Amino acid sequence: MHHFRLFILIPFIMLTGCGESPQSGEQRTLEEIKSSGQLRVVTRNSPTTWYINTDEEPTGFEYDMGQRYSEFLNLEPKFIVKDSIGDIFDALENGSADVAAAGLTVLPSRNQKFLPGPTYDSVHQVLVCHRDGYKPEGYDELSEVSITVVADSSYSERLSEIKQNRNPQLEWQETEKRSTEELLEHVAEQKLDCTVADSTIMQINRRYFPELRVMMQLTESQSVALYLPAGAAKLQAELKQWFSEFEKSKAMSKLRDRYFGYFREFDYVDVSVLKRRVDKRLPRYKKFFRVAADRYDLPYLTLIAQAYQESHWDPDAVSPTGVKGIMMLTRNTAKAMDVVDRTDAKQSIIGGARYLRRMMGRFDDRVKDLDRLYLGLAAYNIGRGHMHDAQSLARQLNLNPYEWHDMKQVLPLLSQKKYYQNLKYGYARGTEPVRYVQRIREYQHILENELQ
Repeated sequence: MHHFRLFILIPFIMLTGCGESPQSGEQRTLEEIKSSGQLRVVTRNSPTTWYINTDEEPTGFEYDMGQRYSEFLNLEPKFIVKDSIGDIFDALENGSADVAAAGLTVLPSRNQKFLPGPTYDSVHQVLVCHRDGYKPEGYDELSEVSITVVADSSYSERLSEIKQNRNPQLEWQETEKRSTEELLEHVAEQKLDCTVADSTIMQINRRYFPELRVMMQLTESQSVALYLPAGAAKLQAELKQWFSEFEKSKAMSKLRDRYFGYFREFDYVDVSVLKRRVDKRLPRYKKFFRVAADRYDLPYLTLIAQAYQESHWDPDAVSPTGVKGIMMLTRNTAKAMDVVDRTDAKQSIIGGARYLRRMMGRFDDRVKDLDRLYLGLAAYNIGRGHMHDAQSLARQLNLNPYEWHDMKQVLPLLSQKKYYQNLKYGYARGTEPVRYVQRIREYQHILENELQ
């Protein structure tokens, strides 16, 4: 399944990347903002806020919100992507941004310097550790594990409260170089004992890293809100008016459901289920796979294995992000591949095969044989833009951008801030295409035995 494979119809957007700084100055009045025709929205590159999807377009929950309230104000949104929470609040303070939409927890310390905008979510902070590691059972045991959290975050503030009031021996590390998602990955890989994350972020990442476990809830429910500069009372009032209408129309609940409504844990390969489906489901689609494989010169069993990975050969499969059908195509991809009905098995299989062949064809002639197939499958999963970034990064690391052996080492680095902040398409969950290709190869191995 394509995780976070979302698409949104996008008006013209000006984007300031991490390496670029918009002009700083005095905070703008609402009148100045409206006369400029542009609302400057500062955010961060992460899978729960703003990121580049597999159609190589910006997307994300806060991105979509930024679009909506900019439209309400009859303004074009200008998204400014920052590397850290501290940088986000600096942008508000120095006048280079009008509003922050970055999954920011409402804290008294923040409210002393900035204006909270509409509250659009609630979370609680959780301590996340590896399931096989030490299991703290109370605040007094937190000093028994190493904890690293994002600097300037609500997490570090909460740990400070616990140290002051409950456990004077508590120590932790803070980092500006790694995101919460990256710290969770480090916990899953047992490079780090524990970290702290919002419950929503943990819920999402658990489906990728089943080794993660919530050991403790560290806070009661906390509000998440937009933030504005201290003097932006008029803009605050406008945004509250927008949000009230947005909630009454149920548009917010639909948006929340689209991004966070359904997340399941990682689905391990179940050989017995696959064998049953080889007998019960696959026969009715075999001829379509044969036609598609022959037409686009693809390995027959690889195509079948890929379809199983995508949908378990269910033509009516639909993901929470809107991809659909046996080959789980986005609307944009289906349209480009001349697929009228994504739930039509034949159309989906042929369209998916055509798209895979297109991805394979977009690599240099120096990519050969199975390397081309595996790189093409990875591009099908994560998008060609992020694969281009990974190849550029491979060159920087003196690895071979044309061989899967090297590329599967590079792709996971796309989730690390020190790498993705300098890449064109930014953050990507690079472990997913590696696992995607590996699972397809495992399924193919089983199918070779079942269908011989």
